[in-house]
Amino acid sequence: MATLLHIDSAVFPEGSASRDLTATFVKSWLEQHPEGKVVYRDLAASPLPHLDITAASAGAGNALRAELAAELAEADAVLIGAPMYNFTIPSTLKAWLDQVIIVGHNAGPESTLASTPFTIVASRGGSYAPGTPREEFEFVQTYLQKVLTGMFGATDIDFIVPELTLAHSKPEMAELVPLAEASRAKAQEEATQKAKALAARLAA
Repeated sequence: MATLLHIDSAVFPEGSASRDLTATFVKSWLEQHPEGKVVYRDLAASPLPHLDITAASAGAGNALRAELAAELAEADAVLIGAPMYNFTIPSTLKAWLDQVIIVGHNAGPESTLASTPFTIVASRGGSYAPGTPREEFEFVQTYLQKVLTGMFGATDIDFIVPELTLAHSKPEMAELVPLAEASRAKAQEEATQKAKALAARLAA
């Protein structure tokens, strides 16, 4: 039985592109692997404290950090909803990373998480794709790719990227609605198919 660790960080419980797509992923995962287990953390509904000197000094000896590290260690795959806020990840997700990354315990050259698959739904209100004017402001994929690789040695990191999610609510983006809908449809299909493939792979 494979375990999926599912983390959401979008502030809004309704109307969130990242939450919608992580839900699609989980639904597809469970359809493919009904005996699988899903461990869920909603970092917006139940935010974690920022890392302080006491927790940082204690490392895995801190109860909360040990709990979070155990959840991560026990996961066969990790799904993260990471919407772009002010060009980067939500502060709640950064707090989770700061708490769960423990050098000498699960991070560093001897990390046991190197082969853990990470799927990240990196939604964003505009477009930050290569070649666009705001390409250099993209600090969600670039940051998460670096931190997961650099701290855990992760080699299996996959991104699902719905763009232009604000097109329907911003009059000045009205002409981009067709592109937004196409991006969302593509992301939904990717979430469905990637979840099925990953569940099948881990259940084999």
